[in-house]
This record gives sequence, C-alpha cells and structure tokens, in this order.
Amino acid sequence: MKVGIIGATGYAGAELVRLLLGHPKVEKLMLSSVSFEGGKMEEVYPNFLDIAAKNGKIDGLLLKAEDVIASSDVVFSALPHAVGEGFAQACMNQKKHYIDLSADFRFDDDEETYSAWYGKQYQFPELHKKSIYGLPELNRQKIKGLASNGPAIIACPGCYPTGALLGAFPALAKGLASSESTLIVNAITGISGGGREPSRSFHYPECADSVTAYKAASHRHTPEIARGLSKMAAQTNKNAPLLIFTPHLAPLNRGILSTIYIPLVTEWQISPGNTQKVLPPAKEIEAKTAEIRNLYINFYKDEPFVRVLPAGLTAAANRVRQSNFCDISVHVDINGTILIVTSAIDNMVKGASGQAIQNMNILFGFKETLGLEAIPALF
Repeated sequence: MKVGIIGATGYAGAELVRLLLGHPKVEKLMLSSVSFEGGKMEEVYPNFLDIAAKNGKIDGLLLKAEDVIASSDVVFSALPHAVGEGFAQACMNQKKHYIDLSADFRFDDDEETYSAWYGKQYQFPELHKKSIYGLPELNRQKIKGLASNGPAIIACPGCYPTGALLGAFPALAKGLASSESTLIVNAITGISGGGREPSRSFHYPECADSVTAYKAASHRHTPEIARGLSKMAAQTNKNAPLLIFTPHLAPLNRGILSTIYIPLVTEWQISPGNTQKVLPPAKEIEAKTAEIRNLYINFYKDEPFVRVLPAGLTAAANRVRQSNFCDISVHVDINGTILIVTSAIDNMVKGASGQAIQNMNILFGFKETLGLEAIPALF
C-alpha cells in the first residue's frame, strides 16, 4: 500500500513514520508538513538519516496535503484538533480511508459536546455520521465492517481515554461497578503529550523535578472517557458511575499511568448502630481480588495488546515504553468496596500512532499486530 501522513513532523506523525517504515504491507510513505513543506523528514528528525533512503519507502520531499491524499491508499491525519475536516472530506471524495488522531471525529454526530469542550463547530456535519470510534477493544467488529462500505473515517481515541477505558471496561461489562457512585481516574503523563510546540507548563524548567495536576475538573478528555464508560455500562443495561478525571504531568518523555477507583457492588454493609464498617477478612479480600483478576484475564484473553498482570505486579509506564501494549493490574481495597485498577500505556504508541496503525490493520484485514510487534524498551 501507499500510505499518506498529513502532519508528519509532529511527535505523533513522526512516530507513525517510525512504525510504518517497518510495516511489511507499506510500500511507500507519502508525507506532508505545513511547517516544513519542501524539506526532508531527516532534516527535521535526524534519527531518520540514511534509514529512509535505504528503506526505500520515502521518496523525495515533504509534500502538500492535497498531493499526499491523491497519491495514497489510506491517509493518517496527525494534525491538531479542528483543522482536519477538510482533508477528511477530500479523502471521502477520492474514496480514500481517513484515520484521524485528533478529537475531531471522536464524538460521532454529537456536535454540542465537541463544541462545548473544543470551542469549534463541525465544518462538515455529515462526515461525522460516518465515523467510528477507533478503540479496537470496543469497536473491532464495526471497524472490520467499514471496509466493505466505501471510504471510512476512523477516530483514534485520546491517550488518556485509552488507558482509562481499558482499565475500567471489564468491571463495567460484568456489572461489578456501582452505577450510583463515583468512578475516579487519576492519570500521570509525560511531557511528549504536550506536542512538539508545548505550552509554558510543559516547558522543562516548569515541570522538571515536580509532579502537578493540570486542568483539574476541566480536561477535554473527560467527556470522551465518560462517553466510553456509558457505552460499556449500557451493555448490561446500567448507567455508568459519575466520572471524576484529573490528569497530572510528570517529568517523563513517554507514558501514561492511570489509577482508576471503581466502587463495587458489594455485600459489605454498615453494621446497625455502628459507624464503622465491618471489614471482610483478609483472605476474602485476597480471594475477591483473584476472582476479579481472572475476570479481567478472561475479558482480554483474545486481545493481542492488553496484558493483565499476575498478582504481585503493578502496572508501570516504563514496562510498555515504545510498544503498543496496555498493562493492567487489579487490586481491591482493604474494605472490599473499591476496585483499584492501574493501567499503563505509551502515550505515543497505544495512545496515538500505534493504535492508529492497529486500526489500519483491522480495516484492511491484515494481522492486527503487523508492524507493532516491538518488545517494550527496557530503559
């Protein structure tokens, strides 16, 4: 295939280039960059020196987006939010699949929610009725069905929603979560999440040697997470718990670690006339934890990129670095009432470019892991 990337010189775009250069089904990469049009990829990212030429998949200079669309079989868009709809329309006109890494198509035709959180209106409202939310573990069959229905638009999930939703899905799908309580997600990410042109808060002197919460109660991934939780809970005819999401910034290059607190439907109650909860025996907590861990293992047993960790291991961002894996660990608090799930992903791979390629593989009927088999880097 000939694969196009619009926005190839941003962090997510460059990660797409790195991964697709090793994809056996990709014959050519057609790259576009507004900022560096007419230049070469290796001039922007010297790590590609000689590799692109010897690999043979990248020819010539960075092109105009229109030329990339015309020359490609499928187009990835690694553009900022609210600037890609016109390119999506061009792809649909030319019957080319469009895989978008921005938020522009994540809310289907719910323009009101998108506008409230991103401050933009839909430019082409009809396009949004065609889009599919590209979290494979949720919508794999829908993504597979797109190929036979003409050109498709796949909206890749945000990085925070990917980690949070994969951590919470089994509990919601199996009816473990109390719909009358609050589900809390605390997530820590690295600096690359701010993009190649970061704001002051992502500037090294501001974030080194520190961890800070940011956009508390107002981060725009909140409605996307809530939407995914509701879709999964609806499969059991229940409402999802109320969501509280707080992101944190840490001095890491890559990674997201999410800690998800899920109130359980439980038989442990307040004793009559006593404000102290009756604590379940430790052995019962251990047994309950093992039971829920096995539930998670069975839920994800056919998923190539989700690893439910054994007892004694807790998910860590450094153990999924530069890979498309999501690691999940399962814990139950001492009261037996809260399920604590930790999930770890690489925000640039499973949280962005790797998941986009996973969607491409599903869409074209390739082996889902193709081009994504890299073992996580140790350091």
